[in-house]
Amino acid sequence: MPSSSHRPLSMTQVLACGAAIVTLSMGIRHGFGLWLAPITMDRGWTRETFAFAMAIQNIAWGLAGPFAGMLADRFGAFRVLVAGALLYAGGLVLMALASSGLAFTGSAGLLLGMAQSGTTYAVVYGVIGRNVAPEKRSWAMGVAAAAGSFGQFLMVPVESWLIGHWGWQNALFVLGCAALAIAPLAWGLKEPAQTHTRAADEPHQSVGDALREAFGSSSFRWLTAGYFVCGFQVVFIGVHMPSYLKDHGLDPQVATTALALIGLFNVFGTYTAGVLGQRMAKRHILSGIYLLRSLVIVLFLWAPLTPLSVYLFAAVMGFLWLSTVPPTNAIVAQVFGVRYMSMLGGIVFLSHQVGSFLGVWLGGKLYDLTGSYDLVWWIAVALGVFAGLANQPVRETPVARPVPAAA
Repeated sequence: MPSSSHRPLSMTQVLACGAAIVTLSMGIRHGFGLWLAPITMDRGWTRETFAFAMAIQNIAWGLAGPFAGMLADRFGAFRVLVAGALLYAGGLVLMALASSGLAFTGSAGLLLGMAQSGTTYAVVYGVIGRNVAPEKRSWAMGVAAAAGSFGQFLMVPVESWLIGHWGWQNALFVLGCAALAIAPLAWGLKEPAQTHTRAADEPHQSVGDALREAFGSSSFRWLTAGYFVCGFQVVFIGVHMPSYLKDHGLDPQVATTALALIGLFNVFGTYTAGVLGQRMAKRHILSGIYLLRSLVIVLFLWAPLTPLSVYLFAAVMGFLWLSTVPPTNAIVAQVFGVRYMSMLGGIVFLSHQVGSFLGVWLGGKLYDLTGSYDLVWWIAVALGVFAGLANQPVRETPVARPVPAAA
């Protein structure tokens, strides 16, 4: 009988600890848009300075993601998560202390981006993929994604309160302490060593083989292209919407409420996407999400801008916000298996983060050039239509591999 140290992790343990980690990591980052106005006003920086640091954060997250995933696949998620927690805390403290645009980019951008690569979906989903039965995998990923959304609903009002009562710098120090809680939670995702060894009937596959197989698949390429759009849309809205609403004369509390509503409704959206992924083609779910996002943005731009219209937009967009995450990662696991899931999920997420980089940076750049966010809104609409079409060619059948000969 195997010892307790060699037993697979229970699904309850994986979901509880994984959800708590994603709640903290995603919850903290979702509120960064609240710092744009106080930091730029206090430091005398342009919005592009702040936006560029957030753009670097997203691209650093994306670039580090495949390597964090590779390390998690090889050595287990526990070590990667602990390192990510330490980077997260350090990055937040240095973000508060940065007095130049370069230092701010290095802390809020580079360090926090690397921290997020080791404390969010790719790493946690790898553990879920290895420890949850295939028939429950999409649902379990929906639960973890919903936790990230609940983190936004929970943390955004907390961060707004901290900034208002303690100042933006002290608020970052408090969040740095909160990020350290990821380290003890990571113990619940510490897998036994043999989880990472090859099963007897599984064909040998190196990292290079896995990469060639994935990039040789048109489905993987289309899935990756569509995920670019997800990053562009959600990060542009998350970072720039508070300033967009302030420019149109709305009270700052409207933006705080809107971001919280996005998080609240995405709890339901991501869970629903995970459940639907068990019952229908995931490519159809993804296409529907992207096309609906474009429609919602168009209606938002055409409607009179009032607190009610903002809240309706936030609620509907929130339902669609991170609902792409469970079906996207479930397709990766279904088509390519779970052995290199964290790495391959990190590569798909790199595309998401390239889109995030462009969304947040172009938002600041084009605003400084034109005095308006209108052009970026319409770019987001066009990209949503593209992503809706791009996911249709994705095929969800497992790749064919040679079966090892019997001994």
